[in-house]
Amino acid sequence: MDGVLPAAGPALPRRAGHRGRARGLRASGRNGGWVSALWPVSPDVLAARSGREATLAHLAALRDTVDEVGRVDAEEGLGSGYTKGGTLVVARTPAQEVRARAEAEHGASWGDGTVWLEAAAARERLGANPVRGATFNPNCARVQPRDLVDGLAAAVRRRGGRVVEGVRVGRAGDGVVVLADGRRLSAGAVVLATEGWTPQLPGHERAVIPVYSLMVATEVLSASQWAQVGLAQREVFADHGHMVIYGQRTVDDRIAFGGRGAPYHLGSTISPAFDHEERVFASLRSTLTTLLPALEGVRFTHAWGGPLGIPRDWHPSVTWDPATRTGRAGGYVGDGVAATNLAGRTLADLVLGRSSALTELPWVGHRSPSWEPEPLRWVGVNAGLQLARAEDAEEARTGRPSRVAGLLGRLTGGGH
Repeated sequence: MDGVLPAAGPALPRRAGHRGRARGLRASGRNGGWVSALWPVSPDVLAARSGREATLAHLAALRDTVDEVGRVDAEEGLGSGYTKGGTLVVARTPAQEVRARAEAEHGASWGDGTVWLEAAAARERLGANPVRGATFNPNCARVQPRDLVDGLAAAVRRRGGRVVEGVRVGRAGDGVVVLADGRRLSAGAVVLATEGWTPQLPGHERAVIPVYSLMVATEVLSASQWAQVGLAQREVFADHGHMVIYGQRTVDDRIAFGGRGAPYHLGSTISPAFDHEERVFASLRSTLTTLLPALEGVRFTHAWGGPLGIPRDWHPSVTWDPATRTGRAGGYVGDGVAATNLAGRTLADLVLGRSSALTELPWVGHRSPSWEPEPLRWVGVNAGLQLARAEDAEEARTGRPSRVAGLLGRLTGGGH
């Protein structure tokens, strides 16, 4: 499930008084607002590559990062609405219950904090129907992502940093940034943190693919409606289906809800027109009102979308080349709100030549294979979306785990 749940995909509705800026225009400010310790690569895969101890250290660093985001929010007065309510993922069918119970058992073997909740306990947190139970993990917070990125930019400026917006970059690396108009800037260190836009840079066309995630938001809900919906602790929520969905109770008491389903576009093309797929928006609205019957008749006031970056093996990475003074971080598969914080602190140590526990984490220096050339990746990625839909439809019809389950994992390299 794309690392189980996306944290960084496209933005919560803006509060009145905000003005548009280049910063946070895409994944940084247009995401589902999950500050999570979730990771798109399973611990078993990490351990096979790096060993159990390194994997445990990585998982602990992710959990610590969730709290680090909250610490900085409070210390710097970012005003992001950070609330650590945990993640609730409901099981709605017998097949989902099988996966959910297995996930809770597997999580316990890695000490990640995931527990299984029986149906009654799950409904106390979220008024979903039908619900056979849920997994709950405490290591996740909710934020308003645009407020987080605006607050961080203001904090950088207070400390003497400079944030430049509206400048197009044509090429970067080897201590040089070449702007789209041909001007060249020298730098002591260059970090590529372009995520879904990475294929637009020469030489990086197959490093990641931009996959679109879309969102909708309801009108502000009343106290009586929230009494039926739940989320009293500001838990973020999803289900154990194959097609990714994700939601949160926003700072201003809406529900913001998103998911996959939009097609991948040939040649890793990105366009503002792709932010809006009415078919997907309609599906998201229907899915949410089916999941939460108390929302029947509620108005939806916002709809938006945007791309996130997925590497071929689903494995985020941080790299640093001291010879060229060039670093890179990305490939978060939608789990980037916390991971970008961890990446930033790790890169700070790498750039400054400091050895630390962060620079020893297993994602440092990882190199993902390139995606296939077109049209193979267009066929493969869109086939994956169709497989996810087919698996969910089969399980809803039969009540049993899908017979084609596992094909999606093999198609994507099994990394998630």
